[in-house]
Amino acid sequence: MRNVFAAASLLCLAGCATAPVAEPVAVPVAVPDPAAKPPEVPGGMQWLYGAAEGAAASVQTYRAFEAFVRAALRERPTMGVVLAEGSSLAAPAFVPCGNKPPAVILDADETAVQNQGLEHALAARGVASDREVLNRWQAQPRLTGQPAMPGAAETLARLRSAGVTVIFNTNRDSANAAATVASLNAAGVGPAEHLRTLFLRGDVDGKGGKDGRRSHVAKNYCVVAMAGDQMGDFTDLLNAPNLAPLERRRLATSGAVGALWGNGWFLLSNPVYGPGLKGTIDEVFSPDNRWDGER
Repeated sequence: MRNVFAAASLLCLAGCATAPVAEPVAVPVAVPDPAAKPPEVPGGMQWLYGAAEGAAASVQTYRAFEAFVRAALRERPTMGVVLAEGSSLAAPAFVPCGNKPPAVILDADETAVQNQGLEHALAARGVASDREVLNRWQAQPRLTGQPAMPGAAETLARLRSAGVTVIFNTNRDSANAAATVASLNAAGVGPAEHLRTLFLRGDVDGKGGKDGRRSHVAKNYCVVAMAGDQMGDFTDLLNAPNLAPLERRRLATSGAVGALWGNGWFLLSNPVYGPGLKGTIDEVFSPDNRWDGER
């Protein structure tokens, strides 16, 4: 038996001596290209999130917003600034105040808070929008990446101290209510409570427009001022799909509706996204304002 094991050992050694030895495989390591350019940041994002001008415009709007609300509290208005159901842009009517307590209605995104984390992700991908990324952003409570708009937290805190109820009306999905509450509170613009001081897409009337939610709030409060970054934050009538850009612009700045800007309705600039960012060259530039660059 010993001879058999010895023979087997010799065969094994012979095989081991003749078998090829595998060389280690080199794994390529990605080396950053120092010459590669970082993604370009769209001009609207540069202005809204990085520019001193963008921050100053926000602070200025919130100061005017607060001053108007304080004056309204002293005067005790008989009419609020929410359009009554059945109103038209040509003949707007407003919900009366009666003895209802005072409130203000604000949009959330790019009005009370900045979605800097979301917009960074989109800019890094080189896209203007991505529904899947947006859904992930809204579904999780955001403790960072969503700071308050400049001037917002301080103004809203002072208005609450003056006895004004601050109500958010946003088109974030109702399914993400808990995450939205946590994010607004973390940004310092809360407190927010779903279906009391926070209304989301689908709340009240099941619709995506905001008029139903505004009417619901106005039944219980004297809404003395509203703030937003899109026309839909004030009336859905200005978001009618058949409105061409220049006609929409004319309707928003003429008549009784045009008189509301800075006088109950306060708009914050948002050149990053929204229904206002549309129109062909012929739709944006009226014939009277065109020039071909020649002498």
